Order: sequence, then structure tokens, then C-alpha cells
Amino acid sequence: MIVIATSYLTPTQQFLADAAQGEPVVLRTMPARFDASKHVVEQNWATSKDGTKVPYFVVRPKDLKFDGQAPTLLYAYGGFLSSQTPAYAATVGKLWLEKGGVYVVANIRGGGEFGPRWHNAGLKLNRMRVYDDFFAVSEDLIAKKITSPRRLGIMGGSNGGLLMGVALTKRPELYNAVVIQVPLFDMIAYTRIGAGASWVGEYGDPAVPAERAVIESYSPYQNLKAGQKYPRVLLETSTKDDRVHPAHARKAGARLKELGYDFLYYENIDGGHAAAANLNERAMRQALEYTYLSQQLMD
Repeated sequence: MIVIATSYLTPTQQFLADAAQGEPVVLRTMPARFDASKHVVEQNWATSKDGTKVPYFVVRPKDLKFDGQAPTLLYAYGGFLSSQTPAYAATVGKLWLEKGGVYVVANIRGGGEFGPRWHNAGLKLNRMRVYDDFFAVSEDLIAKKITSPRRLGIMGGSNGGLLMGVALTKRPELYNAVVIQVPLFDMIAYTRIGAGASWVGEYGDPAVPAERAVIESYSPYQNLKAGQKYPRVLLETSTKDDRVHPAHARKAGARLKELGYDFLYYENIDGGHAAAANLNERAMRQALEYTYLSQQLMD
């Protein structure tokens, strides 16, 4: 039997396993891209607003001081039955962990980590559960003194970009950096923008009064307000994104500008929903992201 294994700190390995012959034999190992010897992975659980236990992974230095001063990047997706399972964190390791940062992945509802029920629990009228889970993880990181609002940054793309927009408008006091990648943002109009109508099963239909009321309560575009203490955000999109139309990010930037907020905006001409057409463009985007995160969260 061929078995493949990986973790946030361990490059992907391929094993030949035979129960009759004892220990599995390593066939191939991908090269290490950063020094993981000083780090450890652990799993914690936060309690969401409705009492649900929500797991999250923490990748941190072994000698971390729990004084709330660790620059921390929290990532989540929370939708479409997508499971955020551990995988080798090559880019994060090189550009964030080696600089002393902490990396966190939250397994919030909407995903598929615990099967269809975990996904279905965050659909349509129950969408706020997804965001409550994310806020619970954020608060737990702060309560455990892993980090603090001054040092906590968040990042997510597509449906995760919507999550970032909700976090920005609902709980800006928790964060000092927000990377909003190729996001959905105007959820009242989303069914009329690009491929949005195909996602009604996930978010609900703004044309249905009960569903519209829920959507309007969290839609980032409708909830951006003047005079708030929003952190400076980084918005990213692609001109040729045929999945989530760049109009969402453009409208977000225009509204932030209209309201007088400082923000950063990057729109790559090529690359579709990945906002990069090749490795050079991906490297450029990631360099922008981690430079921004370092500036916002590290001294």
C-alpha cells in the first residue's frame, strides 16, 4: 500500500506500507522549504456563541511566551464543504514562521471537517454561525495570551474573503491586519454579479425576504460605516477572475475610499480566481501579503 502523509511542519512524504513487514518504508520526501525544528503544532478548541466547540490548529515556536505579543496570522474559509486539513506550510513557514510569527487555521462551520452536518449548520439563515465561530477562535487566541488585537491578523480568499469582510465590519477591534483575497463583498447584489446566482444554495437568496434580512445583517458592503476604527486592510482581486467578479473588491475599495479610510488595493490583470497567472505573479502577490502583515503586526 502507498501512503502519503504531511503536516504543517513536515513536507509531503510517500511511504510503502505492508502490515506483514513492520514499519513503513519512506519512498520519497518533498524538500523542506523552511527550518521547522523550532516549532510545534497543537490543536485547541474555542466555544462559539451557541456553545458549539470549534477546533483550530496553532503552529507556534516551542519557546513561545504567552504574553499576548506574538504576531499571529489566522486563516479560515468556512464554506462549500471545504475542509481545512493540515498541509505543509512552505510559504507561511518561510515568510512568517521563520520571522517569529504564529500561524493558526480555524476549522469553522461551513466547512466539511466533520461531514455534511458541519457544512449545513452554516447555510443560509444560519450563516452567522460561521462568523461567530471565527470570532470565538479569535477571542480564544487572545484569552490564551497567544496574541492580542494589536498582533492579530487574518487572511482569507473567495468565500474566505467574505469572511474577512464580515470580520472587518463586525469585530474590527479584534484585528490589526486583514488580507481580503478575491472576495465576495456585496451580498445583497451577489446573485446579479458574475456567477453569484449559482451560490444561492450556500448563502440564500436576497430576493427572499427572510433570507435577505440575514444576508443584509452581515454583508460587508452594506455594513461599512464611517467613523469606525477599522484596521488598514489589503484588498486583492484579479481583472480576469471569472468565479468571483472583481466588482466585489472594486466596490469594497470604492466604499472604503468614499468613507475616508486608508487601505491597500492590488488587482492583478491575469490569473483568474487565483489572482496570479504563473509562479512569478503568485510570488509577487504573496510578497505583498507578507510584507503588509509584517508591517501591521511586527515591530
